[in-house]
Amino acid sequence: TENITFFHESTKLGVGDDAAVFDHGSDYSLVSTDMLVEGVHFDLSYTPLKHLGYKAAMVNFSDIYAMGGLPKQIVVGLALSNRFPVEAIEELYEGIRLACQRHEVDLVGGDTTSSTSGLIISITAMGAVAKDALVKRSGAQAKDLIVVSGDLGGAYMGLQLLEREKQVYLEHPTIQPDLAGHEYVLERQLKPEARRDIIKMLNEMEVQPTSMIDISDGLSSELLHLSKASGLGCHIFENKIPLDPDVIRLSEIFKINPITAALNGGEDYELLFTIAQADYDKIKHNPNLTPIGYMTEASAGCVITLNEGTDVALKAQGFNHMTDSAS
Repeated sequence: TENITFFHESTKLGVGDDAAVFDHGSDYSLVSTDMLVEGVHFDLSYTPLKHLGYKAAMVNFSDIYAMGGLPKQIVVGLALSNRFPVEAIEELYEGIRLACQRHEVDLVGGDTTSSTSGLIISITAMGAVAKDALVKRSGAQAKDLIVVSGDLGGAYMGLQLLEREKQVYLEHPTIQPDLAGHEYVLERQLKPEARRDIIKMLNEMEVQPTSMIDISDGLSSELLHLSKASGLGCHIFENKIPLDPDVIRLSEIFKINPITAALNGGEDYELLFTIAQADYDKIKHNPNLTPIGYMTEASAGCVITLNEGTDVALKAQGFNHMTDSAS
């Protein structure tokens, strides 16, 4: 993408952020596209089509929220093989429509074609943001606080649980799945919720993030994206990273460090952002927001302080769309 050039003054931001930005009037227009491919991003052996449609829409909404904006419309592209009856596509669209209804987004069009390799979903979301409210990845300043919404690692642990039960089924088809008590992490994986509420909350608190990104590929990868775009380093603390109790319990069962799930798991679709230290008092008692560290000068690198006091360099070990698969 390095040789892409713009021909129109209305194009304000292209490749390199959560959404492209266009100047078409009093507000900025936002556009983002995400593609989900069967066998890479989802496994239909344990993913209901209605949930898949809902998730496909949500991941696009999340990109718009990560720019500080609100999604307004989507268009949907589908490629599918002849093993999908009309009823299956209706179920998929039911999930998309439910997502649109909950987030007040219009489904305005798209395209459908045949596929010889399973199901492919491509959704383009269009949104808007006031010009003085646009948040890019590149606006952080040294000493800004790093804040995350919600909790992390749940989607990854939900995936581990589903993969385990899939293997049990393949070996013993008569055994019923053992999923009871883990509804939270399963929903985090199968039916994530884009954080429209956080954008509204920040506006009400009069907190303007200096940079922001959504957590789709793991906390460590997203922190490195923010740091690189802003030309800074970052320093976070293991004991500050928010974890749900079920993530901790399942991590013990699967013998996975829960912090590894949070740093590298991805698909949480929480918002990771930076704020000026002067805004700390506005968020410090909010249960939805957790400060986990601060931005540093670039020379300090990107570091996490572990619970035992050791500093370790952050590495991008999250989901790689060009190499990883869903199975």
